[in-house]
Amino acid sequence: MYQGLPTPRRYLAIFAISFGIALVVIDGAIPSVALPTIARSLGVDGASAVLVVTIYQLVLVMTLLPFAALGDRIGHRRLYLLGLSVFTVATILCFFARSLPFLLVVRAVQSLGAAAALSVSSALLRAIYPASHLGRGLGVNSVVVSSAQAAAPTLGGIVLAFGSWPWVFAVATPFAILSLLLGRSLPEPERHSQDFDLLGAVLCAAMFGLLISGLESLVHGDSPVVSAAIVAVGILVGIVFVRRELGEKRPILPVDLLARPVLALSTIGAFAAFIAAMTLILSLPFRLERGFGFTPSEVGAMIAPWPLTTLFVAPTAGALSDRIPAGLLGGIGMALATTALLLLAFLPADPDYFDIAWRMMLCGAGFGLFLSPNARLIIGSVPRERAASAGGMIATTRLTGQTVGATLVAALLAFGLGGGPAPALIAAGLALVAGLCSIARLNPALRRPALEEVSAHQPAAQLK
Repeated sequence: MYQGLPTPRRYLAIFAISFGIALVVIDGAIPSVALPTIARSLGVDGASAVLVVTIYQLVLVMTLLPFAALGDRIGHRRLYLLGLSVFTVATILCFFARSLPFLLVVRAVQSLGAAAALSVSSALLRAIYPASHLGRGLGVNSVVVSSAQAAAPTLGGIVLAFGSWPWVFAVATPFAILSLLLGRSLPEPERHSQDFDLLGAVLCAAMFGLLISGLESLVHGDSPVVSAAIVAVGILVGIVFVRRELGEKRPILPVDLLARPVLALSTIGAFAAFIAAMTLILSLPFRLERGFGFTPSEVGAMIAPWPLTTLFVAPTAGALSDRIPAGLLGGIGMALATTALLLLAFLPADPDYFDIAWRMMLCGAGFGLFLSPNARLIIGSVPRERAASAGGMIATTRLTGQTVGATLVAALLAFGLGGGPAPALIAAGLALVAGLCSIARLNPALRRPALEEVSAHQPAAQLK
């Protein structure tokens, strides 16, 4: 059985990864609260300022999988530290930005560094923890991500209360310094000698870039024909890319892993779950403010129980997934989430804080029960040399699902449906799909024990 890193090096490596992921998540989310200030300072309109956030997300989605493949080629630790170094330098440059074009360029570079670090973080976690504690480790990682996401808006507000907007980008720099200082404790898995597939990387980036930008343009743009053409080109590039990947020994898009039914179901379920979560979280403020008359501060307090509940449930679910099948945990979690989303869709006519809060807590518990075990199954079910590809697939699924969810909310708002129960009903349907995918993984006919969901007591190397 793989024993992970020895202690105390294991704990130093956990801190190194945690600080790095916290930095990437905070600097990805924190600019949102500063967008109006950035727009005024740089003399641009609000729609242009939003590009500061969207370009970061777009570059991440386009480059995560290519960087995961590159990590296998040059080493996970080396790519992680290189990505974190690029991210830190770009963050410092953001502090000196005095025009929107320059800020967008350094944000794109910042996102490249973030993608390099995130693409191999799951593979590094698998090498850090013993096989019997992998679920627990991924649960801790979920807590770091959730905490950073929850803290970013508040932290941004505090920074803006005492300083100018460039400090918003610099505030998380100490995390980068700590992660780089602890970086030598990270494991260094074996590299493979296969050449990096540059054409495949370009096709992968083009596919995601065209599809996502086309969908965004379809919702926000003035020319549906041009937007539809961009999406169509993205689909064609995707077809060429997938067909090419089918013949590759180490594909950038892990089509060989997705050919396994349990991993395919896990990925589809996660994609549906992330769309559902983003659809509700982005649409709920419009409903609560416009439909029920709550103030923004009240809305923030009503949404907070979701991430706060996830902070406690995710590590518990991760630890349980070392002993209980992820299909069962995920099915229970999505049953809770579907119920909570339906309850949110059919709120009482005059809801108070507790009417919203306990429903949000139920959502947080449901998604927490699903996501950590789901990630543990995917990472723990693949050969160790493919862990980076699996981790890149998880991160890409999360970001793509969140982007599609945001686009869906924008479309619903454009059609006048975003401020009512429709988003919660759609989210409930998506959560139901995720739950069915999770339960289906319990079917013995769909499983190959020699390859799927490696247990804590029987690692993949012993099952081959």
